[in-house]
Amino acid sequence: MQSGKKPTKMDRTLESLQHIISQVLPHRDPALAFKDLNVVAMLQEFWENKQKQKGVFSSEGTVVYESLNSPGPPFVSYVTLPGGSCFGNFQCCLSRAEARRDAAKVALINSLFNELPCRKITKEFIMESVQEAVSSTSGTLNDADDPSTSIGAYHYMLESNMGKTMLEFQELMIVFQLLHWNGSLKALRETKCSRQEVISYYSQYNLDGRMRSHMALDWLTKEQDTPGIISQELQVALRELEETRKAGQELRFYKEKKEILSLALSQLYGHQAATSSSDDHMTLALSGYH
Repeated sequence: MQSGKKPTKMDRTLESLQHIISQVLPHRDPALAFKDLNVVAMLQEFWENKQKQKGVFSSEGTVVYESLNSPGPPFVSYVTLPGGSCFGNFQCCLSRAEARRDAAKVALINSLFNELPCRKITKEFIMESVQEAVSSTSGTLNDADDPSTSIGAYHYMLESNMGKTMLEFQELMIVFQLLHWNGSLKALRETKCSRQEVISYYSQYNLDGRMRSHMALDWLTKEQDTPGIISQELQVALRELEETRKAGQELRFYKEKKEILSLALSQLYGHQAATSSSDDHMTLALSGYH
């Protein structure tokens, strides 16, 4: 009989999310949370309450929206959460308001899911994560105790963030992901800096405009050695960003790549003859993307 059907994992997850809603947003009906047309207000309220619980009363508690310039549909909207995590609309939206609501819905679901106990970094979670990392690389479990290896560095970072949620951990990891992509980590290893020294140093810094500018300068140097590499990397970043957005996943790494490369491209063409606009150069550089 249908009434005797055992609840699925998805059912249990939904119940857990509804329980979190009843705690964080007590005046909302959990059963109607994801059907609420005012999901933008719900997301803002969720994070304001979260910041109040942490005793944070500043602009850092603000949810920020960004809509891509487009003459017509489909429209794309991004939402950045207080810690820096970014999500976008994954549906094909015919208006900017619809795209904004869809992005807010994706961010709200991920924000609530992040509150589940399974999203906390525990000893069990670390063990499983290290085992998964070992199985996907040529490393061994013995490497986990050696911080000079990539597995050991990953293990060290997880243990350093015990008790934090996965979104919080991803927000810390973004700098190291970009440094790895940028080639800076490899350069630091060649200077004989240990992985622990690099981790300790960069863990003190947030990703800001100054760091983006430095990374953009690195790409300008690469452009001198390999002409065209910036526009090629930008095409890849745009494709990755679009695919990840449509999958409803966290976007910050891909969005930061796009921002850094766009900054490098604008600086590159800023040194060209004044007879051509940067928009014209951007169009030419990205002509292969579509």
